[in-house]
Amino acid sequence: MIVVVVLVIAGMLIAGKHLTRPQPPGARLSGSNTAIKGKDAPDFQLTGVDGKTIQLADLRGKAVLLNFWATWCPPCKIEIPWFVDLQKQYGPQGLQIVGVAMDEGNPRDAIAKFAKEMGVNYTMVLGNDKIADAYGGVEALPTTFYIGRDGKIVTRVFGLVSHSEVEDNIRAALKQGGTVAQNPSLTAGAAR
Repeated sequence: MIVVVVLVIAGMLIAGKHLTRPQPPGARLSGSNTAIKGKDAPDFQLTGVDGKTIQLADLRGKAVLLNFWATWCPPCKIEIPWFVDLQKQYGPQGLQIVGVAMDEGNPRDAIAKFAKEMGVNYTMVLGNDKIADAYGGVEALPTTFYIGRDGKIVTRVFGLVSHSEVEDNIRAALKQGGTVAQNPSLTAGAAR
């Protein structure tokens, strides 16, 4: 009986938090995966672990794998070596992986050290609630968005999926949007 009461209370708290969470103006990507496909990916300006500012609009013309992650997230640690290999493999074809670190307080030095230890060869930026909300809220880590060369969302994936599914989504993003002029200063595979 006590277990049932605890489960009901926990469910009510979780539902209450979710239902009362205010959506900021401009939050465009809530809803099902089908509802967001083909929508423009929200632009952002975030600081990289190297201190440089990165803007999504500067990556137009590249397919972008936008991965929300954290250093404490075990599934994220599984994906990172895959992303390193996939950046090497697909970077020359126009892929740019961007890791959005959602660690509390964004300890830049700790994230940079973690990225170096993991051999990260793709862009790492410091995330915040504003960017998470713009992408419909990031309730689970990892959460990954695949964005076509035209800046439109191909798909969104919650949690860890297989390497082959990640690669299939990358291929789909590379196909979407054809070739669009891109910023040559942001080259694929460059460590950030």
